[in-house]
Amino acid sequence: MACGSHGEAARRRTRRYFAKETIMILVKTEAGQQVLKDRSVPLSPRQRTAFILFDGKRSVDEVLAAGAGIAREEIDQMVELGLLGPAAGSKAVVAPPKAPESPPPPPVASKAPVAAKPAEAAPLSGRSKQQRYKDAYPIATQLTGALGLMGFRLNLQVEGTASYEDLVALAPKIRAAVGAEKAAALDRALND
Repeated sequence: MACGSHGEAARRRTRRYFAKETIMILVKTEAGQQVLKDRSVPLSPRQRTAFILFDGKRSVDEVLAAGAGIAREEIDQMVELGLLGPAAGSKAVVAPPKAPESPPPPPVASKAPVAAKPAEAAPLSGRSKQQRYKDAYPIATQLTGALGLMGFRLNLQVEGTASYEDLVALAPKIRAAVGAEKAAALDRALND
């Protein structure tokens, strides 16, 4: 399989995450409700279908069995993005095992050579370039989508990225458009 070891690692992580509570009931968070309305975080059609099914009444297993074609890894990703959370009365969801966040990197002037350096440091943090891209892409689309018509072309450029390196190269433009404060989350996702 193309994603053999990466897919297996994600499945193990997700099994640990859901192992304690097989009847976990998730519900859309406030951020999730907003994403449902404005589509600021790109979700595949099957992710969106499953996302809608999380109404606080159906368990994770029921949503998986509903035939939406979604995997636990995708549910895990929506939880990590803060789109889904435990329903009232459901056991509290322990945050998925993720590297503890160190202090955010200091804001730097938007120079292309500075943005290229974290790409070389990618393996040192424990997250692959693919995982960094997967984490940063929704943030980048949300930031550029919030710019409205002014950010339309930039949003198209973000949606046209296919790799971590593409997104790193585009990060200075995003930072310049939204400001360093708003771009801090993107910087952490790319450089953490």
